[in-house]
Amino acid sequence: MGQSLGCIQVEQSSVAVREHFGKFNGVLEPGCHCLPWFFGYKLAGRLSLRIQQLELHCETKTKDNVFVNVVASIQYRPLATKAADAFYKLTNTKTQIRSYVFDVIRASVPRMELDSVFEQKNEIAKAVEEELEKAMSAFGFEIVQTLIVDIEPDVRVKTSMNEINAAARMRLAANEKIEAEKVIQIKKAEGEAESKYLSGLGIARQRQAIVDGLRDSVLAFSENVPGTSAKDVMDMVLLTQYFDTIKEIGASSKSSAVFVPHGPGAVRDIATHIRNGLLQAESASS
Repeated sequence: MGQSLGCIQVEQSSVAVREHFGKFNGVLEPGCHCLPWFFGYKLAGRLSLRIQQLELHCETKTKDNVFVNVVASIQYRPLATKAADAFYKLTNTKTQIRSYVFDVIRASVPRMELDSVFEQKNEIAKAVEEELEKAMSAFGFEIVQTLIVDIEPDVRVKTSMNEINAAARMRLAANEKIEAEKVIQIKKAEGEAESKYLSGLGIARQRQAIVDGLRDSVLAFSENVPGTSAKDVMDMVLLTQYFDTIKEIGASSKSSAVFVPHGPGAVRDIATHIRNGLLQAESASS
């Protein structure tokens, strides 16, 4: 109804293009405008000044012959001061932007290896933005932001990369495990050596104490009982040690039966056997 009476309304964040007998006549700002159609004026169209986003998927090949799918996101908007250029110069803005983006990506990525593509993602986005800004400004558009959202290698390449990474981590874990086992074995060997050393030291001290005790016992007994020799005292001490040992064996819960000879001459035989054993041991060691 408003257009039939020669009045139109332009919404906020948009402009309208006015023509006079088919020729561009001006850009109408937001608000209410008089457009007398009977004098040859008409509304050619409307142009939104809001930021628009275009997402693109570009397939290309890297320097090491790996096909990747580069996902780019382009944010753009028409310039109010160049609304006529934005309205008349391009038939399909998105197609034009897509062509420039594809051209820049396919010129940049093939000069890089796959790892470099991931590392230099911001450089690729900057190159795309500079090229788009230079080209689209002539058509009345501003490039607000260019983002490389994702880089997707071929599925087989991703699988092989994951396998390589997993193998490297498994190899590292195996090396760490071997080193840990090595440290455990070394510490265990050191502990056993220290334990044997201390055990030997204890046995040596124990034997030294026994020898000292026997010597003191022989000397004391010889002084207090006249007519006894050191040999008699030694036989008595050895028998005492022998019977103490038999007593300890019998007191143990895990001991088995021990048969001891019984008879009037058993004690003398035991003493003789002990003495002969000690003499044989001394002659063997010398």
